[in-house]
Amino acid sequence: MAFERGSVLRGVAAGVLALTVLTGVSACGGNKGGGQFTTQDNEPGFNPFKGRHGGKSAPQAGAIGVNGFLWRASLDTLAFMPLASADPYGGVIVTDWYTNPEKPDERFKATVYILDTRLRADGLNVTIFKQVKDAGGGWTDTAATEQTATDIENAILTRARQLRLSNIKN
Repeated sequence: MAFERGSVLRGVAAGVLALTVLTGVSACGGNKGGGQFTTQDNEPGFNPFKGRHGGKSAPQAGAIGVNGFLWRASLDTLAFMPLASADPYGGVIVTDWYTNPEKPDERFKATVYILDTRLRADGLNVTIFKQVKDAGGGWTDTAATEQTATDIENAILTRARQLRLSNIKN
């Protein structure tokens, strides 16, 4: 009986898959702790409506989930644009379309993502969207220059540094 190359490779692949699954299941099978879930209040059972922070201490009242200096600097820098939404816990600021009165045939929209709780240059991401008015009076998407987003990021970072320096007690 001759072996077919495809059937042998399928058999090897199935064996490797079975071994991987068995190894993964046996790794999860360890029972080091008790067999009962506890909530943050150390009550037995699982209650999805209590303790949404997964064992971490709850944030203080009025605290935000991102770097406060970057957050405030972003709002200050984009204050000339109408604000569509702002999520201080997720660190996302979305503006509505802004039309410069000197150039009524183009408009811009910005989205700022604050990615870190530390004041760092790589903890900030700015995306700029641009539209131009076509001959029919409608708006058409066009690419904004990368320099525009970089300039706004730099302005936010500069303002955040100013806020931080003004907050340091001598």
